[in-house]
Amino acid sequence: MVRGKAAYRARRRSVQDMLRCQGDSGAGLTHKLAMSDCRLYLITPPSLPPGFAKSLAQALDAGDVACLQLRLKDAPTDVVARAVEELMPIAQARDVAFILNDDAHTAARLGCDGAHLGQGDGDHAGARMLLDGKILGITCHASRHLAMNAGEMGADYVAFGAFFPTATKETQHVADLELLAWWREVMEIPSVAIGGITAGNCAPLVQAGADFLAVVGAVWSHPEGAAAGVRAMNRAIAAA
Repeated sequence: MVRGKAAYRARRRSVQDMLRCQGDSGAGLTHKLAMSDCRLYLITPPSLPPGFAKSLAQALDAGDVACLQLRLKDAPTDVVARAVEELMPIAQARDVAFILNDDAHTAARLGCDGAHLGQGDGDHAGARMLLDGKILGITCHASRHLAMNAGEMGADYVAFGAFFPTATKETQHVADLELLAWWREVMEIPSVAIGGITAGNCAPLVQAGADFLAVVGAVWSHPEGAAAGVRAMNRAIAAA
């Protein structure tokens, strides 16, 4: 059954509430609501260096971050579980949603705020049921068709990219600004832009309508440290 626009709008409000307003009411929440509609979606490095928890806390304390995705490709489940145990409290204590990449079952079992799945990461519809009331994001590359399917299935956000060359992973799909603008015009589900995004190149993505900017190197590889990377991204988003 095709869902009406009102249903999309309700789901958009739900995920935006979870990503934007997790904390109690007060000055912090008011500050978040006053910010740009576009927000930072932070992804962990492919492998976590020693002392990463301290760096993460400093980064999240440096500025607005909507969401942290733990992305440890091919890591054993016990390694992922230990990382979740250490890092999730840091994020959630700062009202930052904690998302696990690739594995909806582990995300549900460990109490994560949601999961992000690629096109090859199992049964999306099953994951939607498993993560009822939590966040489910779906990678849609540069495909309108995949994005529409994800929306109909009940995804809370769709991720498009890559928009720029990236060293994080091999680029197999290239997305353009028109895709973001089209999605913003016809759908209510939030979009995440990903792929080589930095403070220096993100303005067109914000202007095209991206709801979230997913970054890795722009923060973790910033020459002045991760906290400076978060501040730089927030300044760039606000100025766009």
